[in-house]
Amino acid sequence: MGIQADRAAAEPGAVARGAYLAAAAGCDQCHTDSVRHGRPYAGGRMLETQFGRIPTPNITPDKATGIGGWSLADFRRAMRWGVAPDDTHYLPAFPFPFYARVTDADLADLKAFLDSLPPVSTPDPAGAGSIALLARARAAIATALSPSPGPWRPDPGRDAAWNRGAYLVATVGRCGDCHTPRNALGVPETDRFLAGAAAGVDGRKVPNLTADVKTGLGSWSEGDIVRLLTDGTLPDFDTVQGAMVEIVRNTARLTDADRHAIAHFLLSLPAMPGAATK
Repeated sequence: MGIQADRAAAEPGAVARGAYLAAAAGCDQCHTDSVRHGRPYAGGRMLETQFGRIPTPNITPDKATGIGGWSLADFRRAMRWGVAPDDTHYLPAFPFPFYARVTDADLADLKAFLDSLPPVSTPDPAGAGSIALLARARAAIATALSPSPGPWRPDPGRDAAWNRGAYLVATVGRCGDCHTPRNALGVPETDRFLAGAAAGVDGRKVPNLTADVKTGLGSWSEGDIVRLLTDGTLPDFDTVQGAMVEIVRNTARLTDADRHAIAHFLLSLPAMPGAATK
């Protein structure tokens, strides 16, 4: 299907649904150089990652410097496998292992939204440099060894709220990116899903999101979780810090129903000890 046909085939409401998904994922936060007052989604933000300092790409529909020349198939390939139309591979600082679980319908809506944006021409950021080969090799190994379950499918034995929460956590929320520990190769320890990690991307300890009373959410109510996702307030009236501050900017844009769905799902997780007591 051609690019113009992709756009013409977008269903009514696709752009609005895609805008909601983009907000939930924080696409604008990563792909906007707010420090230099860049245009929304035009890229250029420099991210400090485990692979070094890397720039985010332009995802407006500019044909020369953005994704204006991409078909829906190109977009799905990038989102599911981290492979650009020119066959180059993205580093997993772009969390494509989580976006791989987004449904085909939601990916089509997301692309419809991005296609609706005004195109912005953005030159390659100065000082981006090349990423170390060792870091790229390590990232490739981790990606190859990580399980790829494919698009998320609902659990027929669970209610609608649980399934909605599980989907948001597994995809645009990408909670497992920080809250699931990884082994020495950087591969997520799936048997300890959301049990926290000794250190996240900012060096801070990452909390346990399972129902463990001592280190996790075992003593939290659904309302406690919803409040954190709304304004970052913890049950003890402190506020979230570090990388979670940016995540809360995303979850604050969810509907109240979706925040409750996430809380409902998290409170159903079996208790596991956190990283400090493993």
